[in-house]
Amino acid sequence: MARVKLEHRIGIQAPAEVIWESLVDVSSWESWNPVYPRAEGTIRIGNTLNLLLDLPGQKPREIHPVILDWAPYDHIHWRLSLLGGWVRTIRYLEIEVLTETGCIFSNGEIFDGPLGGYVAKRYRRPIREGMAAMGEALQLRAEAAWRERQAATT
Repeated sequence: MARVKLEHRIGIQAPAEVIWESLVDVSSWESWNPVYPRAEGTIRIGNTLNLLLDLPGQKPREIHPVILDWAPYDHIHWRLSLLGGWVRTIRYLEIEVLTETGCIFSNGEIFDGPLGGYVAKRYRRPIREGMAAMGEALQLRAEAAWRERQAATT
């Protein structure tokens, strides 16, 4: 079956550095991230994250993705293999800088493997709802942090 890509994009009125601070601090995810309400690990190539995946309408489950790549203020990519490799995914969290204080946050996953396309299509709605919830939560957190910093400097 062909690769399937699911993605959510959202504008965030904050600098990339402010958005990045929330993404790279995995241990803080439980305070703001509805998709990964329990998260442990460090963003380093080859490291394994220990995450509780909680998609809308689905039973929460533990996953253990491996960091493939990351670049400060830009992106985090990880891979996950499920069902003995029958489902393989690449998850990406990316920041696209538009202005000094405005970015697009892309939050997506590419499904591959013999059952990857099937799983993506079967769970499309909860996955997309989860991505939207994560993007909106990050938007609220980053924009609030940016407003606080601006207020502190005036």
